[in-house]
Amino acid sequence: MEKMTYRQLKDKHQKEVNAFPFGFCSSEKQFREMMNKWGLDPEKDLDKIVSLEGGTYARKSDLEDFRNLVKRHKEELAKALENKDFLFQAFRYELANREYYYSGDNEAVLGALGITLEGLTEEQRLLYIEAKKAYYKSIDREGEGA
Repeated sequence: MEKMTYRQLKDKHQKEVNAFPFGFCSSEKQFREMMNKWGLDPEKDLDKIVSLEGGTYARKSDLEDFRNLVKRHKEELAKALENKDFLFQAFRYELANREYYYSGDNEAVLGALGITLEGLTEEQRLLYIEAKKAYYKSIDREGEGA
């Protein structure tokens, strides 16, 4: 994998998920359209699809590909997080993304990276503290801080 920023990796992963052939529907009409688009009979081929959550469906034949995609994304992120600069970027991004200034929610910030507070190494813990300091400084410069 080429060297990329945390944001670039997130965008790459999002693009791959967006390209995955999910079906979305919230009405009987949309369900029929989705099934027809997949070349399936909305009455007879119910055993060929799986309901995910929130009106999201996938063909059972695509599930292994989706599992592999999720597994690859986790592996790519874990590998990238081994790099100190990348990890710092990731911390900074998720601190802002999770509105840490207001929430103070370490679990949300770290959980987005597949990390727990208890699971941080000493080096990662120090880097996280530095990322928080940089995050707060950036907020203060923007006039949003206390």
